Amino acid sequence: MQYGMHFGSRVRGAALAMATLSAATLLMTACQPGADAAGSTASPSDKTAGPTASSAGSPSPATSSGGTGTSAKPAGGSTPEAPVSASATSAAKTKTKTCAGESLKAFMYQADVRPAGTGTGAAIVEFTNMSGASCVVQGYPTVAGAANGTPEKNHPLAVTPTGSASKVVLAPGAKAWVKVTFVQVQGEGDGYCVSGSTPVTYPTLVVALPSGGAHQLALEDGVLAECDDTATVTAVTATKPS
Repeated sequence: MQYGMHFGSRVRGAALAMATLSAATLLMTACQPGADAAGSTASPSDKTAGPTASSAGSPSPATSSGGTGTSAKPAGGSTPEAPVSASATSAAKTKTKTCAGESLKAFMYQADVRPAGTGTGAAIVEFTNMSGASCVVQGYPTVAGAANGTPEKNHPLAVTPTGSASKVVLAPGAKAWVKVTFVQVQGEGDGYCVSGSTPVTYPTLVVALPSGGAHQLALEDGVLAECDDTATVTAVTATKPS
């Protein structure tokens, strides 16, 4: 009876030892590099495949398809242009309009700097934007004398432009100027013209800007007196002349 018990114990111990040995062998095999769950050996190409995919099959967000860690560029290698804002596009399309004649108030006075003589010599014409919006004045004026104060019966003067013309933007209430210089009358009384022509006087002058309307103006201190019906004019300027 004791023999049978000892024999059974030895059999169970041998079986337990074999089971332990088998488990250790399997554990060592699973820990070998390149072994899969089925115990097969990975191919050389599998060993160099790099990082494995996640359980969902999507690549890691830290790397691009090239595995360099940088984001992919558009086709052709060009960088897309920054979008243009709607306000910038609208501003580009906005264009300041030319000042209409009715939006300008004109005033004329004798210039401080004028040719020597007894005539008018030179006059300054001042334009003020009376509208509620900015507008543009530009270019050289035309000048005509109204013989009896009637613009329809004016007599155009031959004008010679001087200086360069540039665009002047007038905000509401802002001013711009032109200067008109005449051929001066000489002498006392009725005076005389150096050219030999007879001096001419006009009670009013008609000054017109390109697309800015015609303005009939009179001097505060007398009539206009000039020779040869010619004048030199400046372009419209934002700087007040003397």
